[in-house]
Amino acid sequence: MAILTELNLYPIKSCAGISLREATLTPAGLMSQHIYDREWMIVDENGQALTQREFPKMALIEARIKADTLELRSPGMLRFEIPLDLPDPTDEKIIRVQVWDDEVDAYDCDDTTALWFSNALGTPCRLVRFHPNAQRIASKEWTKELDAPTLFSDGFPMLVIGTGSLEDLNEKLVAQGRSTLPMNRFRPNLVFSDIPAFEEDFATLYTIGDAQLKPVKPSPRCPIPSIDQATGEFGPDPLDILQTYRTNDKLDSRITFGMNTILLSGEGQVIRVGQTVEVELDF
Repeated sequence: MAILTELNLYPIKSCAGISLREATLTPAGLMSQHIYDREWMIVDENGQALTQREFPKMALIEARIKADTLELRSPGMLRFEIPLDLPDPTDEKIIRVQVWDDEVDAYDCDDTTALWFSNALGTPCRLVRFHPNAQRIASKEWTKELDAPTLFSDGFPMLVIGTGSLEDLNEKLVAQGRSTLPMNRFRPNLVFSDIPAFEEDFATLYTIGDAQLKPVKPSPRCPIPSIDQATGEFGPDPLDILQTYRTNDKLDSRITFGMNTILLSGEGQVIRVGQTVEVELDF
């Protein structure tokens, strides 16, 4: 049996995550205190998503869920809070935003919020929130025609990685005289221990309590694993090592690490760190 050892929620796409002891499963990903994974996103003046790929300092923007606000911190910035309540329909400002190939409606947070983020990143930008009437569906090429909603993730509601996979990578790094890397370089939502390295590649079903999760697509890796999440700086870079043994023919030889995952059943179920996970394999 695998063990669920980490739960991570990322309220704002490409910003720092929140480590949780428990979370609620939803079709759109993890939820905690009614806040969803990647519910907010930073966009440029044209509504295009910003990520750590271009702005690595996004890793240093931390969010904390309070009673009725999302508290934000960033080095050199005063603490800032945004309300968690949805805007009044008579006052809401909706803009069209783009995340990869998808365009969706989003709430535009106010000018004061935009100024805070612009100062934090050193570029004009705005914070937007996924509109409850918007719909974004994961690629059915990989979900086998199942409808899997997601918010502002790169494409799927949850990412699963096994600790054995990171240990395998770190062994290779150490063998070359390089430093080991923490799991947060790969920004997973769920981390499983007590499974062999890369066994998640061959899983067809995860069962946690009464919930069933299905891995559907290997996660292609961009430059973000090269960014130190504690400093917002590039390096050390593991991609050259991963290139030697983690390219995937199903994705045009791209480097993959972890599995994108959808919820099959168990909506609303609370899962907790320490729970056992039954892993069904297809070798």
